[in-house]
Amino acid sequence: MKCSFITNFFVLSLLALPAAAQEWEVPRTPDGRPDLQGIWTNATQTPLQRPTEFGTRGSLNQQEAAELEASWRNRIARASAPSDPDRAPPTDGNTDLGYNNFWVDRGTNVIRIGDEYRTSIVVDPPDGRIPDLEGRPQNDLRSQFRAMPGIDPYHGPETRPLGERCLLSFGSSSGPPMLPVMYNNNYQIVQTPDHVMIMVEMVHDARIIRIDQDHFETDFEKWMGDSVGYWEGDTLVVKTRNFHSQQSYRGSSPELVVTERFELIEPGKIRYSFTMEDPLTYQRAWTGEVAMNRRPAGDRMYEYACHEGNYAFFGILGGARRLEVEASN
Repeated sequence: MKCSFITNFFVLSLLALPAAAQEWEVPRTPDGRPDLQGIWTNATQTPLQRPTEFGTRGSLNQQEAAELEASWRNRIARASAPSDPDRAPPTDGNTDLGYNNFWVDRGTNVIRIGDEYRTSIVVDPPDGRIPDLEGRPQNDLRSQFRAMPGIDPYHGPETRPLGERCLLSFGSSSGPPMLPVMYNNNYQIVQTPDHVMIMVEMVHDARIIRIDQDHFETDFEKWMGDSVGYWEGDTLVVKTRNFHSQQSYRGSSPELVVTERFELIEPGKIRYSFTMEDPLTYQRAWTGEVAMNRRPAGDRMYEYACHEGNYAFFGILGGARRLEVEASN
């Protein structure tokens, strides 16, 4: 009887597995494609590159992840405390920081994909580090401007970062690749059979992805490149090339090609992966993965009015001209 009971229990357990696996079905649009629509966030404290102490260890166990998240929450709480109005002025020259962490919103979570709690966004190479060419080449147009004789980083608007000029978000939030930054890590996805639109909260950039079409023959130098996509089963694959000559990721060249994959892997979670190929900037192609988590029902995208850089430009460039006058006297 004992053997019979164990056998029956084992068989019933096996029969229950498919039922459990079928509890959740991928939601679909009227044309049968996975429905990626909604508002998502990729906010995370998980770093882009893996801290060297982890070596090739790509994930943490659940307890390690919980302890790390708790340490992040404690650190954020300390950094968000009200600033002492009677504190002494900074003495190290670092005057570009906010008063506290009130405006910072990077989340407190470790990236979790499946049962893995990731130690870095970069998953390939195995060490979780970006394989830059020696010397980390600066192939972007802004770096080329700055390298001209008599030109410095404060020479004019074209030598300043795009985020400072309110043309694109800083830190590749708009992408591609779409990476988490200090705040405003929200994205809204809208689908039709022929197009996918991704609205980026930071600087409200809208990227239009054309489905099952060819790249434009003419390079229009779109800020976020020319993105075309196709469905590979239930995964949306997007290839982007021909970025604007002033748009660059970590000094990437005009030869940069970014391949992104959007896969709905569980209720409320997209596995977003990206592969970077640029022979003038990297030793080899490299890949990263981020979890995009659905925002709660009722959440909405708010306007990101980027005025700080516009207003500050008079001071930034005017201050540089003043320094030039003082240096010439």
